Amino acid sequence: MKRWYLYPFSLGYHLVTGIRNTMYDWGIFKSTKFKTPIINVGNLSVGGSGKSPMVMYLAQYLSKHYRTGVLSRGYGRLTKGYEVTNYDSNYKMVGDEAMQLFERFKNRFVIAVSEERVPGAKKVIEDMDLEVLVLDDAMQHRAIKPGFNILMTDFNDPFFKDYLLPAGDLRESRSGYKRANIIMVSKCPDELTEETKRYYISRIKPAYNQKVFFSSIGYDENVYGKDKMLPDNNLNYYDILLITGIANPKPLLEHLAKFSKRVKHLKFRDHHNFTDDDIKKILAEYKKLGEYKLILTTEKDYVRLKTFDYLREIVYYWPINVIIDKKEEFNQIILDYVRKN
Repeated sequence: MKRWYLYPFSLGYHLVTGIRNTMYDWGIFKSTKFKTPIINVGNLSVGGSGKSPMVMYLAQYLSKHYRTGVLSRGYGRLTKGYEVTNYDSNYKMVGDEAMQLFERFKNRFVIAVSEERVPGAKKVIEDMDLEVLVLDDAMQHRAIKPGFNILMTDFNDPFFKDYLLPAGDLRESRSGYKRANIIMVSKCPDELTEETKRYYISRIKPAYNQKVFFSSIGYDENVYGKDKMLPDNNLNYYDILLITGIANPKPLLEHLAKFSKRVKHLKFRDHHNFTDDDIKKILAEYKKLGEYKLILTTEKDYVRLKTFDYLREIVYYWPINVIIDKKEEFNQIILDYVRKN
């Protein structure tokens, strides 16, 4: 157990979340269902499980066939209420994840934020005449009832080995996986054997109407800065200051180690709003590096860091995508759901 000494508090947490879920299961608490197909990407744990790349993948794929929207809470923003991301938006208005989506895809699909998911979903569907909506991180937000749930679980920290908060990282009981249509084991190693897949499936114990898929992180062959790019195999020529404000930077560190051993890592909390003091610290560490040096960050962190004049010319980001095993089968399941609804 991760934090065994906190287990007594997990019992109380289990009672509270269990009663809440039971109230929704029995219909005592209202859960709103929409006529428009809604696909939720969520997880049972706190921290990074690969939700953002999956939301990105789904929105990009579905937008080739349907008028598609994404709705998230807009975590970390300094505003409240309903907002649609556009060319005048910034991360303080809509959050870093929504801004990251917009800067990569522009107007290919609608990107909206609202901490109140039910009115937010209603407004974006009606105003934008959407044919399908992708919900970001709404597994525990049961006031809205998606037609389709994709549950993300980290290969290195799967829900079936985890425990409830605060002893572990689960936001609700492991049994919450039963609400999922697809369980996606994310951040898998590049070489994943069939034996390992069978082990994970045996531990997940999917029902007859559930499918288990496996995915990994795919990194771009280039890193990108303001009006420039650098092939990843050139990173070995540089001293690198890595800046992360994400829940789990371990996969990025492991991938970067393949290209450079001269890495200094400054880790900030997830969705960290960088201050002037943070930037001074970053620049001080940057000056300590050798003659050939650069600052590297994630695509999500880049939308915040590039707003500081002193960093704009020296910071690069590394885009990622999700690589899905049996992608054609996964895509077909998603399309079948939307077509039938």
